[in-house]
Amino acid sequence: MKTILVVDDTNAQRKLISALLTHAGFETANVESAKLAWEWLENNDFPDLIILDIIMPEETGLELCRKIRANPKWKDIPIVFCSSKSEEFDRFWALHQGGNDYITKPFAPNELIHAVSKYITA
Repeated sequence: MKTILVVDDTNAQRKLISALLTHAGFETANVESAKLAWEWLENNDFPDLIILDIIMPEETGLELCRKIRANPKWKDIPIVFCSSKSEEFDRFWALHQGGNDYITKPFAPNELIHAVSKYITA
């Protein structure tokens, strides 16, 4: 089963994303900060994909994305940003930092599944 790491500081968003992905046949791991995501990556098998929020306390999703891309072990893991930041510049900047895709909250369930399915299948 394919594993997706969901990184979002909002509990309701993590639960929603996880439920949608689980229903689509994926396994999820959920963490609420960039720091905990980094620890998860260091202590677990590589996820098949990462869903990453941008606005989080202490360290942003953009900063975490740059760190992941700089690490040879994890640089090829697909990253789908999922953020409430909806300006075209936000999308451009997230993809420029190393993200593979970008969806805006609120999103339709099929939008999330479609974004994930571009990179992995359940």
